[in-house]
Amino acid sequence: MFTINPIIPIWLMAIICVILLLFRRKGLWPYVRQIILIALLFLINLRVMVPSNEAVSTQVDMDLNVVFVIDDTISMLANDYPGGKTRLEGMKSDCEYIIDSLYGSRFTVITFHNSANLLTPLSDNVSYTKSLINAIYPLDQFYAHGTTLNTPIAVMQDTLKQISETKGGNTIVFFISDGEITNGSSLESYSSIKGMVSGGAVLGYGTESGGKMYVKSYSDQLEVVQDKSTYPYTDAISKIDEGNLKQIASDLGVEYINMQGSKTEIDRLIKESINNAVKSDAKIVGAGFADIYFWLAIPVIIILVFEFIDFRRRS
Repeated sequence: MFTINPIIPIWLMAIICVILLLFRRKGLWPYVRQIILIALLFLINLRVMVPSNEAVSTQVDMDLNVVFVIDDTISMLANDYPGGKTRLEGMKSDCEYIIDSLYGSRFTVITFHNSANLLTPLSDNVSYTKSLINAIYPLDQFYAHGTTLNTPIAVMQDTLKQISETKGGNTIVFFISDGEITNGSSLESYSSIKGMVSGGAVLGYGTESGGKMYVKSYSDQLEVVQDKSTYPYTDAISKIDEGNLKQIASDLGVEYINMQGSKTEIDRLIKESINNAVKSDAKIVGAGFADIYFWLAIPVIIILVFEFIDFRRRS
C-alpha cells in the first residue's frame, strides 16, 4: 500500500515528459536511456510514499491555548447559514477550519444548553477535538428549558483559571452562539473573565430574518420546531441577536465577528494569534508514510554520470 503527493500536478508533469520525449536522441541505446531517465523523473515527481514505522515528521508546537465555548441549543439548528446549511453545520465546519489553521496548539471544548459542560481538558490531539465538536447535537426539545447565555460563565471561569495556573502561553477564546435568549433572563456580564484571555472572538451565527429549526422526531424524521406561545401553533423562527453577542465580546475584551459572510476577519485573527504565539519545531518518529524518492534518484545520478563520461569520451 502506498500514497502519492505530487510536487507539481501530474497532468503538467506528463506534458513536460512528452515534450522531452519529442527531442529524440540519435541511436537506440541513447534514446532508451532518455526514456528511462524521463520515466524516473516522472516517478520522482509523484513523490511515492510507503507505510513505515519509522517515518520522520516535523510538528510545529505553539504555546497557545484555544478554548471553544459552543452554544448547542436548539436554535443552532436554524437553517439560515450560507449554502442552505444549519448554523450547527456551519459552526462545525468553521471550528475545523480554525483547528487546522492553529495546528500545534492545545484545544479545549465547552458546550452549553440547560447546563455547561467541559467536554475535554486541554489537548493537542486534533482528531479527538474535531470528533468531539462533530458529535455535538442539541438536547431534545422536550428537555430544553429555553436559552440563556449566562450558563457557561462559571465553567469558563473555572477552566480558564486552571489553564492559567497549570499551562503557559497565550489563551484565546472562541465564543460561538446566535446570541438568542428565550427564557426571559437578562444577560449577565462576562467581564470577570476578561483578564484570563489574551485574544479570540465572539463568533455570531444566524441572520436578522432568521430560519426554521428542524429536529429529529422519534421516528428519526425531521420535523419543524413549533412556536407554542400562541394557538394555532406556527413554525418557530430563530433570529440572531447581535446585541447580546457584541456585549459579550466587549466584556471579554475580544472582537465580534459575524460568520455568515466572508472569513477574512477570522483569517486575520488566526494570523495574529499565530504571530503572537511562541513556536517550536519537534521531530517525531513513528507510524506514517516515508519518502522513497531518493532511491529513484540513485539510477538518475548513475545515468547522468554515464552520459557525462560518454559525452567527454566522444568529444
